[in-house]
Parts: sequence; structure tokens; C-alpha cells
Amino acid sequence: MIQRTKALRLLAAATALTTVALPQAGFAQVADTPAADASDAGDMGEIVVTARRREESLIDVPISVSAISGDALSRTGAIDITTLQDKTPNMTLQVARGSNSTLIAFIRGIGQQDPVWGFEPGVGLYVDDVYIARPQGAVLDIFDIDRVEVLRGPQGTLYGRNTIGGAIKYVTRRLGHDFEAKVRASYGSYNQREVVASVTVPLTDTFSIGGAVAYYKRDGFGRNLFTGAEHYNKDVLAGRVSAEWTPTDQLSVRLAADETRDNSNPRHGYRLLPNGGLPDFNPIGDVYDTRAGVGDDNKVVTKGVSGTIEYAASDLLTLKSITAYRKGHTDTVIDFDGTPGPVLDIPSFYKDHQFTQEFQALLQSDRVQGVFGLYYLNGSASGAFDTVIGNANLTTLTSGDVDTKSYAAFADVSVKLSDQFSVSVGGRYTSDKREGTVFRADYLGLRSPLFGRPTAVPFRIRTDYTNSRTDKKFTPRLSLSYKPVEDVNLYASWSRGYKSGGFDPRGDAIFTPGTVNGYKPETVTAYEAGMKGAFLDRTLFVNVAGFYSDYKDQQVTTQFLSGATVVSSVDNVGKSRIYGWELELRAVPDRDFQVQASVGYTNAKFKEFLTLDPLTLKVRDFADERVFQNTPKYTANVSATLGHDFDGLGRVTITPALSFRSGYSLFEVPNPVLDQKAYELVDLSIVWTSPDKRFSISGHGRNLFDRKYRVGGYNFPGALTGNSVIGFYGPPRTFTVTGEVRF
Repeated sequence: MIQRTKALRLLAAATALTTVALPQAGFAQVADTPAADASDAGDMGEIVVTARRREESLIDVPISVSAISGDALSRTGAIDITTLQDKTPNMTLQVARGSNSTLIAFIRGIGQQDPVWGFEPGVGLYVDDVYIARPQGAVLDIFDIDRVEVLRGPQGTLYGRNTIGGAIKYVTRRLGHDFEAKVRASYGSYNQREVVASVTVPLTDTFSIGGAVAYYKRDGFGRNLFTGAEHYNKDVLAGRVSAEWTPTDQLSVRLAADETRDNSNPRHGYRLLPNGGLPDFNPIGDVYDTRAGVGDDNKVVTKGVSGTIEYAASDLLTLKSITAYRKGHTDTVIDFDGTPGPVLDIPSFYKDHQFTQEFQALLQSDRVQGVFGLYYLNGSASGAFDTVIGNANLTTLTSGDVDTKSYAAFADVSVKLSDQFSVSVGGRYTSDKREGTVFRADYLGLRSPLFGRPTAVPFRIRTDYTNSRTDKKFTPRLSLSYKPVEDVNLYASWSRGYKSGGFDPRGDAIFTPGTVNGYKPETVTAYEAGMKGAFLDRTLFVNVAGFYSDYKDQQVTTQFLSGATVVSSVDNVGKSRIYGWELELRAVPDRDFQVQASVGYTNAKFKEFLTLDPLTLKVRDFADERVFQNTPKYTANVSATLGHDFDGLGRVTITPALSFRSGYSLFEVPNPVLDQKAYELVDLSIVWTSPDKRFSISGHGRNLFDRKYRVGGYNFPGALTGNSVIGFYGPPRTFTVTGEVRF
């Protein structure tokens, strides 16, 4: 009840701000206006998005979409896309446990936090319409971007693979054909040093090249008290180059390449429980510190190339091709026990590559708009890790790979039946073929041959198989829109989402022989109704939506200790239902005062949760004992931007922001030691921009009240594993000063 009261207070505060600031007026007449220059007046006016693979006014799109410009993120000191969690309702977006650059994402209760190879996220991530299949290296930094769009609810019709919870679109800046360059440098808490530079060079009237480079360096929030290394530090170098050619008004070609190298130290977690009074196992004073002895080596490299060709065959038809190749490699270690000894250590590596090809035909007329397409993905993900249990002098090696070939055909058409009514119908047929190889074996001693002990010989093979499965699914979508007045859109939609089946890379055939058959796809049937509108002479924009989802065959990973090894099983646990609502407000009464606010509510409950009981070794229904992970009931945020022009001296804007999340569980099994209670974060940004907009200086304070909040954890209690219950934490209070020069 206390959490609900807090959320409602935030909503009331946001509503009060907009009510006080805005004069009374009736509905506005339609006047689609582009957003003003963000450096000048912020995000005023209408927002244009590409949520349906074509440019549309946000109001006209019958989908729950949050769109945030790159300039708006920069003005608030955002470094990477996890900042979206504080600005988007019903969303969890965090750096994964034990990592600096692996992403976990949940929208409306649906997602996937397990980054091991073979598992794919339930929320799709796209960079310029290129699907990013793996979560490693997916914590994208905020540089050289135009905007980020968050699409909530199943997006299988247009975005396909594994967007059962929603999709995140990272849209980079287009070059254009004018010279432009800028340099941004920052210094902040924990010796934070950052430099971001970008340039566009037109070589002819039709051909331009450009690039951007970003270097992020920061000391650790804590320290490894055993090795002396930085802990929770950052050491990232990223770059992107592109070329654009527009030989005619009908044809455009864009080539792009990017690479990110993350040499930040691994994150080992913070011990939450003691173990028999042993000093090394006691929790230590700072949640960012560790005593981990497994090592401090970590390296993540991701890179990719893409080519996009658009050809306007006529005023009605545009043809588009998107070709891309991506690959990544991760070497890391995680110390689950957080002590100098090898009580529960996990050295590991992951690697992946993918090729994708998509063809689109976009149709646009006064009454009909649509997109038709074909999609192909050929990808492979592989890896290995040791589970080292020192107290048993035992190592379990897990290794393997999963190959995927996916084919899809899709269409989505919107028809304007009258000036007030329109209908949108879509569907996607997907065929996923997956081949999995899993090897799992026990070794005496403290490493396997893959991780430093070449003479080790397995004494027991736990899993050794290669198998394949093909899953096929048709996912339809239907939406209806009604405009009672020209600036208000009422809509209702029905859709189905699908996430492919696969093979558990950790599957233990001794404990669960059925693991060799893999797990089935999961599906969701989603219903949504909402309203989007512009009011008070287009100074107040309101989006509200209610949703209900039937979730079936949900893929849930369970890990527990069996004998002297950690075993895993992935089950299609049964059924659940999810419902809730979202409210987003954006008030822009004038360029000197703006307010944005949102509130989200998600109620998710298992109706059936069938899985193996490790105590009885029988399958039973745990529905009354399980909860949805990473799904707070309430999320809320409110921010205001106040600006003032000083004659001849430039412009100053101040942006305070408050975000709130009610309590949530880190796993399906509630755990009072690990679960995170409700918390709020307060940020403040101040930006000065010169009169000619070439120079700016800004100061950013984030998490001003220094809240400590868990974003991940592991739960392996018991004497054999050193009572290893550990947590991973979000950033502490930080301050940053940034200067930018535009040429």
C-alpha cells in the first residue's frame, strides 16, 4: 500500500505541475510541426517515429511507444541506454549481473535475464533496423544517435524474432550533405574521463562520409580488497563510421560499420550472508567492494557492418534492402562466493556471429499505408564455462553451441476507412531451425582443459548430445483507430507474440534426461486499448494505455545445487496473465518551461508453474509460490526543464528529475535477502548554451541521495558453495561536468 501511495503521489505531482503551468483551452486543430532544435527549445511539438517501419506522427501509431531524442538524453547526462529505465513506464533495463556491457531487458513483465549462449532476449534490440541477437555488448552508449524508441507489447509482426515483450530501436544520426563536427569532453566522480567526437564530411553534393568515436574511462565505484584492482570501473572504446550516397532523389545508399571494445574489470558481486563465522565470508562495508580471488580479466569485443539501400520506384512504392553482419567475443570471470578462495568460481567465454538480410516494400497513398517484407537470419552462439567448487575439489565444464537459421515473411497494412476510422492488419510467418550441441562433464581439481589445466580428464560425462528442432509460427495483429477530433486517436489492438524454442546450454542429462529434446517456444496473446492526443493548443500531449496478456509456455531457467555440482533446467512452466496500464504526459507550454511524466502499473501472476521439485524429484505446480522477476508493480518518473535566455550571454536550462520503482524480485522464487525494496532516484542537470549554439557547458548529478539498489544477484546457499548469496548494484551518486564544441 505504501508503494502504491508513493506512485500515486508522483502522478499527482506531475499532474499538478501541468495543471498549474497550462492555460485552459479546447482541442487544437491539426498542425504537424517538427520538433524544435533540442539545443534551443527542447523537445517541443510533434514527435515522428518509425515504430511501424515508416515515418509517422507518434499520435497516429496504435502502439505504446516512448521516443526520446539523443539530445534529450545528452542534456540529462545519460551515458548508456539503461537510462531509459528511469524514463519509460513498465520497463526494466539494466547491466546484467557480473558484467559491464551485457544487457537485461524486461517490458511489461516479459524478458530474459540469462545471457548464456543459446538464450535470446524477450525484448528485441535494433540498431538502425538491424536485429542484435545477443545481449553481450548490448549496453549501447549514448553517442552519435538521433533517438531511441521503446515499443511496448509484442512486436512480432514487423520486428519478428523474439520481440515477445517489446522492442528497443536505437536510431543513429544520418549524415546529410553539410559539414558538421563536434567534440564533447566530460570529467566527473571516480575520476570519470570521457571524450566523444563526431564529424560529417561531404565529398560531393551527393556523397558524404562521417564517423564518431567515444572513449569512456572511470575508476571503480569500489575495489577488490584481495587483488587491489578497481571494481565497477569502466574502460570502453567505441567507434562508428558511415557513408551516404544519394545519386538521385529516388535512390539512397548507406554503409555503416561499428566496433566496441570493453576492457572494464569483471563484476564479482557483494556477499549478503556470512558463512559459519569465517572472516573472509562476512559481508564487507561497501556494496561495491569485493574480496574475489578468481581474477580481474575481462574483455568484450563486438563489431558489425551494415548496408541499407532505398529506392523510390514511384510515388506509391519504395523498395528497401537491409544487409548486416555482426560478431562478438567475451572473455570473463565471475566469483560467485566473493572470497579469495575458489569456493564457487566461474571462468567463461562466449562468442557469436550473425548474418541478416531483410527486403521491404513500402506502400504509401492517401488512404493506404503498408510494409511487406522477407527476412533471413543465419547465426551461431557458442561458449564454455567452468563451475569450480573448491570445497569438493570439483570442476564441472559446460560447453557447446547453438546454430540458428530463421526465415520470415511479413506484412502490415493500414487502411483509412474515413477521416475518423482506420484499421491496421498485419501478420508474420516465422520458421526457426535451431541445432544445439551441449557437453557437460565433471573433473577432479580446480579447472578443466579449456580453462588452464590441459591434463584434466573427465571422470563423469553429464551431458553430451547434438539435436535440432524447427519451430514455426504465424503471429497476426489487428488494430482499430478512431479520431473523434483531429488531434486525438483512440485505438484498440490484438496481437500475438512468439519466442522460439531452443536447447538449454547448461542442461544436465543426468538430472533431467529430457533436456536433450530442448524446450518449446513461448507465446503471448496481447490486448491493448489506449488514447493518444494533443490538447490545449498542442501544448499538452497525453498517452494512456491499458493492456492484458495471456502468456503460455513461458521459458524459465532454474538453477540449484545437486550433490557437488550446480545443475540447470529450462522449463515451459505453463501459463500466466499480465495486465496493467501506462500514462505518459508531456507539457510544452513554452520554450522556457516543459514537464514530462509517466506512471506504469503491471500486475503479473502465474496461473500454472510446472517444474521439477528438487526435493521430491517430481514435477508439481509452484504457481502460488512463484512471482515474475524484474517486474515492479509501479514505475513512475517526472522531470521538468526550466530555461531562461540571458541577453547576449546564452541560455541556461535546469532539469530536475525523479524516478520511482516499487519492490521487485530478482528471480521467480521470492527471496527476502536478494529482493529489492522500493526506491527512488533523484537527478539534476544544468546546461548553458552559447548564443550561437556552438558551445555548451553542463553539470549533471545522478542518484543525488546515493540510493543503493540491487539490479541482479545469484542465490547458491549452503556450506558446500560457501553460502554464496550475492548482489550486484546500480551506480552510486555521481557528478559530471561536460563541455561541447560544435564546428
